[in-house]
Amino acid sequence: MTVSSTLCAPDAVALQQEKSLLQGDVLISTTPVSAGAAVTATMYVPMMRSQTWQQLTDYSKWVQYFPDIVQSQVLEAKHQTKTHPATRRLYQVARKAFMMFSAQVEIYLQVIETLHQSIQFRFERGTFSDFAADLTLEDYGAGTLITYSVKATPLIPVPSFLIEQAIRYDLPGNMKTMRRVMCAA
Repeated sequence: MTVSSTLCAPDAVALQQEKSLLQGDVLISTTPVSAGAAVTATMYVPMMRSQTWQQLTDYSKWVQYFPDIVQSQVLEAKHQTKTHPATRRLYQVARKAFMMFSAQVEIYLQVIETLHQSIQFRFERGTFSDFAADLTLEDYGAGTLITYSVKATPLIPVPSFLIEQAIRYDLPGNMKTMRRVMCAA
């Protein structure tokens, strides 16, 4: 009886993804939603998780990570207690030109931080009908794997496939910029 070599061999897709991540690629996946878009980006950062965390939770730096964000300001901060995670209220303004369309959006977010593990961004109000983002960190080799999932539905009537395409196009470059800025600090 022979055993198929595909059953015994390591998962070729996983090995290729790992190689891509370690070479600096950003892996993108999309999830269908009824309106708007949901996109997940994953990248490797050659920094310890604690260092990565410090960079990511300096929200004023997000204007350097994401070129469309022109303002990022913490309005309120509550420190972690034994029973509650650290939370912040964040205000961000972004400007985006897409084809012949130009828009400015603003958003107020509730930010929930689980130390060195995850950051949840939850919509309070702004120029979206819905917005949520989750950023997770995990040890990966000698560095950190960052996974950033974004779900957004703007108030302006734009077909969801266009929103998804815009996010799929912008997010890898933004994530690479984030890594470059974080590693230069």
